[in-house]
Amino acid sequence: MKKINKYSRRKILKTTSAIAAAITINSGFPAILRADNNIKIGVPTILSGRVAQLGISVSNALKMAINNFNNAGGLDGRNIELIIRDSRAKPDEAARVCRNFINSDKVDAIINAEASGASFAVQEVVRESGTLCLHTVSETSRLTADPSIRAWNVFRFSRQGIHDAVGSARYAATVIKEKGLKTWMSVNPDYAYGRDSDDTFFWALEKFAPGFEILGKGWPKIFQPDYTEVITQIAREKPDAIYTSLWGGDLVSFIDQAALYGIFKNTQLFAINLADYTTMSAVKNLPSGLHSATRYVAAWPNTESNRNYDKSYTDLYGDHPTNWSWEASVGIDYLISAIKEIGGTDNKKIAEYIKGKQKESFMGVGEGNTVRIRENDQTIVDYSIGWGTTIPEDPYMNNIQAANWSTIEELEKEWLTDKGWL
Repeated sequence: MKKINKYSRRKILKTTSAIAAAITINSGFPAILRADNNIKIGVPTILSGRVAQLGISVSNALKMAINNFNNAGGLDGRNIELIIRDSRAKPDEAARVCRNFINSDKVDAIINAEASGASFAVQEVVRESGTLCLHTVSETSRLTADPSIRAWNVFRFSRQGIHDAVGSARYAATVIKEKGLKTWMSVNPDYAYGRDSDDTFFWALEKFAPGFEILGKGWPKIFQPDYTEVITQIAREKPDAIYTSLWGGDLVSFIDQAALYGIFKNTQLFAINLADYTTMSAVKNLPSGLHSATRYVAAWPNTESNRNYDKSYTDLYGDHPTNWSWEASVGIDYLISAIKEIGGTDNKKIAEYIKGKQKESFMGVGEGNTVRIRENDQTIVDYSIGWGTTIPEDPYMNNIQAANWSTIEELEKEWLTDKGWL
């Protein structure tokens, strides 16, 4: 497997707004001229600042699939044209960008590659307009779990917090039994996704391993540069375990800073968002034995189709895919299949095609290696979720255990009932 230079990744993470703007001028298709009959897809995302890699890896995944479609002749000669714009992770800017996509660019669909806060803003815009929208990044459960937010024209291809929470808690319960963990603290970003992740993890953990004690919770702001306050709290309380849903550069900073205080010598870290190449390779000295869910690693799922996906992406871009890459890849695969099947871009026909659709995928763990878009909430299920422990070098993860989707959906129903959303 090709080893990626961690320092080149850090350079990418510092991508400036100016570079991001240059990326979006032609969306990476210099050979394709803008034309009225192109199939236009608008992509609001984050291409600047601390998590620029989010937008870059989504853009790369989309371009890889769309280049294949266009090079094969498109749809009766009609190419797909990507229009990618930077929202800077601001909800009001994401909403403005989407309105411009719809009103000025006349896009046929929107692939939303925003974090959770901005995704709610995008959701409101597309609910009003009826424009087809595929969410491919936001993981907060409420975006699709709450029936009052759903819309007929909106589908979710990003993983969902409650699914990860059940898989995480089930895995954590096995470690609790093995190591006798009793006391916990949590460190989660102070916005919708972090609050949701904290609630759902400990709700699910109570089902699998009741009797634990929570000593405290830290709520750092998203993109916060310094974690001294919460690390000092951890050092004082000395919990047996920490749960965190920090992600990207925030998680890298937290691990780097906490390691300086020796936090992980006597405390087990359960970091749901660590096992992504972007994050693991950016940690200065990745400790062995940290627990994480698999975001995207070539070693999981352990299938030829997944390894082929990793190789195709790496050969093109000189870097591994990320969790955001696979979500975007599955979403655009569904959309392209729908466009081919119906022979056009009619939103209602595409929505009918996607709703309830089971499809073979390199990330699928359903029957025949498939993923599925559920009919009732139009969200993806049967995607690969695993948990394992870190090792300092590629492949970065070992002892990976698969989550059980029957258990996930069973507890999800109980959680939805508790929320009044079933």
